[in-house]
Amino acid sequence: MTIKQMARIYKALSNENRLEIFMSIIQCEKQRFNYDGGCLICNIMDKFHIGAPTISHHLKELSDAGLITTEKQGKYLIAHINKNTLAEIQKEFNL
Repeated sequence: MTIKQMARIYKALSNENRLEIFMSIIQCEKQRFNYDGGCLICNIMDKFHIGAPTISHHLKELSDAGLITTEKQGKYLIAHINKNTLAEIQKEFNL
């Protein structure tokens, strides 16, 4: 992983709302309260007091940084943690 990629990831996570959304997706996947292996974004949106367009922007930033992937299933948007990116981040910090 390059320094530029790492900077993009940390920039995405430097926003408090994005960090909270990302952590919510992680928790959702851990607890298995999910839909077809991912997290329904509509369930995550209920936790926040920000509008859908803002949530959409934050999801795009997380996706562009490679932290999550999203897919549309019918009328639902589902998010998945990008486990490859998390593994690479962890690898970078193993001294």
